[in-house]
Amino acid sequence: MNISYYCQHVLGIGHFHRSMEICKALSEKHAVTLILGGPPVEIDQPQLSVLQLPGLQMDETFQNMVPCQTGTPLEQVKSNRQKILFHHFQDKKPDVFITELYPFGRKAFKFELDPVLQGIREGTLSACLCYCSVRDILVEKTSGKEKFERRVAKTLSDFFAGVLIHSDPAIITLDTTFDLYDKIDIPIHYTGFIAKRAATTDRKEIRKRLNLQPDAKLIVASIGGGNVGADFLSAVVEAFHSLQFPHSHLQIFCGPYCSKNHYKKLQESAQKNISVGRFTSHFPAWLEAADLSLSMAGYNTCMNLVRSGIPSLVFPFAQNREQRLRAQRLGQKAAISILDKKSLSPPVLADLMRLQLQKKRLCTDIMLEGATETLRQIELWYQRHNSHD
Repeated sequence: MNISYYCQHVLGIGHFHRSMEICKALSEKHAVTLILGGPPVEIDQPQLSVLQLPGLQMDETFQNMVPCQTGTPLEQVKSNRQKILFHHFQDKKPDVFITELYPFGRKAFKFELDPVLQGIREGTLSACLCYCSVRDILVEKTSGKEKFERRVAKTLSDFFAGVLIHSDPAIITLDTTFDLYDKIDIPIHYTGFIAKRAATTDRKEIRKRLNLQPDAKLIVASIGGGNVGADFLSAVVEAFHSLQFPHSHLQIFCGPYCSKNHYKKLQESAQKNISVGRFTSHFPAWLEAADLSLSMAGYNTCMNLVRSGIPSLVFPFAQNREQRLRAQRLGQKAAISILDKKSLSPPVLADLMRLQLQKKRLCTDIMLEGATETLRQIELWYQRHNSHD
């Protein structure tokens, strides 16, 4: 199969990394083009073809879409993107088109997606099966929820052949945040969660690099992409000073999008037993090496925590209920405990860290092979479609 996969990240990098895991699995057996439209990101998968559209992202207020390249008019960027994307389908003629989140989200990008979907349906573009790839939880709507959901259901019915939900239905199903679930009249398949496996780097190697004694405690603190959460990391640093564990070490990852001021402030806190970095592509390996994780509660981070089984404290993003809901559901089976603002005072947080450090790793039966299952299901749907022709 020739597969095109569309991913538009506008704020963090969670959508991108989840999409990368799916594309890596698909590319093991098929030709895959990953279509990106957000801020530049590093891609270390040479087997993937990458189509980078002129970048768009959210502004500092998280309210408006702006070009990644300053000085370029928004409408010009949108026009260029639309032409490039449409030409891709004219030129490459993919057999399968997968949209990450759309139409459950990314309404702001219907200007470029709908012409492609309409072209496929009407035959002005080559025949192509279209599927939607969506995570476990949708961000809630503050108004117009029913209208939004009716539009989603209609778009799915008009243009798509199936929906892939990257969740374990024993943990959370899409109808938890999408009321018109029963109105979706195309096939739905739960793949399990998308969870990256640790690299070959093992626990002993990382701990040796840090000169840690066998009984020393390694704590990892992170905030995903880094757009939000810098104050949380500062609270972790203060609490760490109160722990007084011999030979313990705190490793901080503040994210590629953490502001320069926050990053500088965190670096100033670095000392012999505190290390500060922006990002690591081996985060799962660090969790295997560590004894405790403190983090936000985004999809990818939570899946890394569940995969590793590490005792964890998570501080959900407060602007919507997505992260808290996910952490609550996963915490019923995984070693995840939830923090709130009151928990961030240094004495309270230090006590919670001590308590969590006493716990052992916890293996669960949560479905985590979502990338491999996505490959299997896409192949099955494609074969069934062709056998009916």
